[in-house]
Amino acid sequence: MIGLVMCGGKGTRMKSSEEKLLLRYKKPLIEHVLNALQNSKIFSNIICVTSNNAPKTREFVSSLDIDILETKGAGYSADLGESLSKFEEMIFVTSGDMPLFDSEIIKKIVDLVNEENVWTSVLVRKTFLLSLGLEAEFFVNYNNEECAYTGISIVDPRRIKNMETVKESYVVLDDKRIAVNLNTKKDYDLICAT
Repeated sequence: MIGLVMCGGKGTRMKSSEEKLLLRYKKPLIEHVLNALQNSKIFSNIICVTSNNAPKTREFVSSLDIDILETKGAGYSADLGESLSKFEEMIFVTSGDMPLFDSEIIKKIVDLVNEENVWTSVLVRKTFLLSLGLEAEFFVNYNNEECAYTGISIVDPRRIKNMETVKESYVVLDDKRIAVNLNTKKDYDLICAT
């Protein structure tokens, strides 16, 4: 399985002059995610998906000897689609802005996901997010509950052609290690206050 870290976005909602994934919570945000993936010892390779939107992030992950996959920087979904077409094994996709992410939650997610599914997205309940003081932009109704995407998916790219619509499966896991991803200054201030 390959660990694929999406880290080529502009981070405009953060309203910071610094690239979002280089903002610090003890260390740069992206480093928390990379360390978690490395420490899980699950992945045959860890690759960062970058773009010209975040040149300093690309430079930073390169300095850590992490492989880079350059995309057009056309947005999360487009960049993910462009990336998936290059692989022939299962992919663990994650965003690079999760400061509480760790190897134990990665192992738990991998254990929960049925690899027979083409695409499994990990969700948290909206009520759980709100209890943490967090908000999200994108929700899906699953089992009669509003749930938010965490930015984590396990995908079999061999069974996807040209990003055609595939049946998406879900795993709901209310855990702050995956619920906390920093998209806005409010999110960042909240985590820095803990």
